[in-house]
Amino acid sequence: MGFWNVTLSLIGGLKYTCLIFALTLVLALPLGLVIAFGSMSKFKPLSYLIKTFVWIIRGVPLMLQVIIFFYVPGFLFGQPILTRFASVIAAFVINYACYFSEIYRGGIESISKGQYEAGQVLGMTKLQIFFKIILMQVVKRILPPIANEVITLVKDTALARVVMIVEIIQAAQNFAAYGLMWPLFYTAIFYLAFVGILTLLFGHIEKKFNYYKA
Repeated sequence: MGFWNVTLSLIGGLKYTCLIFALTLVLALPLGLVIAFGSMSKFKPLSYLIKTFVWIIRGVPLMLQVIIFFYVPGFLFGQPILTRFASVIAAFVINYACYFSEIYRGGIESISKGQYEAGQVLGMTKLQIFFKIILMQVVKRILPPIANEVITLVKDTALARVVMIVEIIQAAQNFAAYGLMWPLFYTAIFYLAFVGILTLLFGHIEKKFNYYKA
């Protein structure tokens, strides 16, 4: 197996890595906001239910969640309900939405009540106060922890191999059958490049929000 053949194989696996990463972010970021609002609801039964759900999801390893989503429906109904890839996406989205929800909640609750009251004095509605006064400050405060979770997601995509999704790590491990171990270490270059791009991107975004200083 030559270097070029290994590289092409890893690029093929990288496509799944990128797809899992992108779909998880697109779906988990808005879902996390919904969960955050639910956990802050004044309707206590709903708030307690969502907080318990978030606690369970955050307490169970993501790898186990992927296994549960794919294999448990098969045991219960005699056949898998979701495909391998759909099981991975479902597990990743729910897991990361719960983590994002706690970041959102912390950011929203960190804004002083005085700012809400100031908006009310100016005759603004609750929606106007949130979008015109609160939102940008919340985004400024949650960017660092969000960036950390996004970078963690890049590496967590490797867990998809537990249900035989051929992402980049699994693609590299397939070469072990030929006695080649170096492709596994070669994947580090791809991960470092991916994380490096995200780090630069989030650094640029944070500079844009320097205007909204606490």
